[in-house]
Amino acid sequence: MLDANMKQQLGTYLNNLRNPIELQVSVNDSPKSKELETLAREIAELNNQISLTITNEKIGGRSPVMTIAKAGSEARVAFAGVPMGHEFTSLVLALLQAGSHPSKEDQALQDQAKSLTRTLNFEVYVSLSCHNCPDVVQAVNLMAALNPNVTATMIDGGVFPDEVKERNIMAVPSLYLNGEVLANGKMTLAEILNKVDDDADAKAAAALADKDPFDVLVVGGGPAGASAAIYAARKGIRTGLVAERFGGQVSDTVGIENFISVPYTEGPKLVAHLEEHVKEYDVDVMKTQKAVAVRKTDSGLTEVELENGAVLAGKSVILATGARWREMNVPGEQEYKAKGVCFCPHCDGPLFKGKRVAVIGGGNSGIEAAIDLAGIVEHVTVLEFSDVLRADAVLVKKAEATANIDIIKMAMTTEVIGDGERVTAIKYQDRNTGESHVIELAGIFVQIGLVPNTEFLKGTVDLTERGEIIIDGHGQTNVPGVFAAGDCTNVAYKQIIISMGAGATAALGSFDYLIRN
Repeated sequence: MLDANMKQQLGTYLNNLRNPIELQVSVNDSPKSKELETLAREIAELNNQISLTITNEKIGGRSPVMTIAKAGSEARVAFAGVPMGHEFTSLVLALLQAGSHPSKEDQALQDQAKSLTRTLNFEVYVSLSCHNCPDVVQAVNLMAALNPNVTATMIDGGVFPDEVKERNIMAVPSLYLNGEVLANGKMTLAEILNKVDDDADAKAAAALADKDPFDVLVVGGGPAGASAAIYAARKGIRTGLVAERFGGQVSDTVGIENFISVPYTEGPKLVAHLEEHVKEYDVDVMKTQKAVAVRKTDSGLTEVELENGAVLAGKSVILATGARWREMNVPGEQEYKAKGVCFCPHCDGPLFKGKRVAVIGGGNSGIEAAIDLAGIVEHVTVLEFSDVLRADAVLVKKAEATANIDIIKMAMTTEVIGDGERVTAIKYQDRNTGESHVIELAGIFVQIGLVPNTEFLKGTVDLTERGEIIIDGHGQTNVPGVFAAGDCTNVAYKQIIISMGAGATAALGSFDYLIRN
């Protein structure tokens, strides 16, 4: 299972174990079971503090399963399936945490996890190709390591397809709590704690209530927000950053090949570097906090009201709220989200192995998604509203040469059709003839661009018809002291590197505003 290099690296990590740990593996006659047993034996051989037990009995009603526990303690972390691919890091962290190696997670969040008194049994359904799944797995695993009231199980949907079918799981990560759906999609530890801790909002609001006004308050934690915070803090002024999710949409991006000076990186890795860079400076970072209103006060300060009721203030404010995936806004779309309507082909594609799917959109993201999916699914139909594809010529050529991809232009999606539990078809209208057509399929991947996260700003700052914040060359909005940057603005192109530059511009513009006013 593990090559020599991986064994050497893992062995080095396992030297950090502070106490013995126990692995228990439930096996059966399946190939995956043999893989899991081999993996467990290889891990146990790397460190004499690791013991291994093999059993033919199911664990939690499943097999193959591997549990990890501190020696002498009841196991609270389990992997149902083989935790390789993106989940290998989750496995390594679980081993270290069982061995009492301290987590690098924010101590306040760890303390919050320890204080939970309810019994919480988490199950996370994943695919090993999903780059968003490990965040959820690692978050609940840490909660289980810290709190005896919590258990956490990673479940590879490819190994347990009957469960996936029974629970009608059509998107990953899919997080269950005590047998009921808690949430779908990527989540941080803080976000999960907010869902399970009944006092989370009150605690957060109380913690934020007494903060003095910032010189610069950045709203948003994507590339633009991070850049703005760094540039402002380097000026030696009091800087705060409040964000619903640090990293923003970049966290959901897989391959990044156009970030100058780095030939290739991935979204989560870039986000980690951004956060690490921000923390090098004296920036007050307030995560999992959603802004719901911005208003100018008589004193000249700008207030930012948060969803939990707390109010922050800044002598200047930089809005860097980013954008989100654009939806089709057709009947059936909301009903069948995560039940066949998807937005991440990398995460959810494996769930549609051998099935027929559609991709909505003929831009780069849409054609790239079609090419990726073609290697997994039976057939891909691309529906493009226009009479031309906007994707790069090299991508179009590759898609057209792929046998199981059909491209239909001048196609307006009109309805998502399902049986009440999952998607069964999509309906579109031929814009040339006006005729309606129905394509039977199991999944729909929406790739039609972005919508700025600016709904809460209507009536506060000037917006374009598309909802983009209108800014000048200094990042200034029409409201004195309020600046904006990134994908939420009317900049011509939405790119990571452009957002970073815009964040720097807004911070410098904000500093200039402060020294002049």
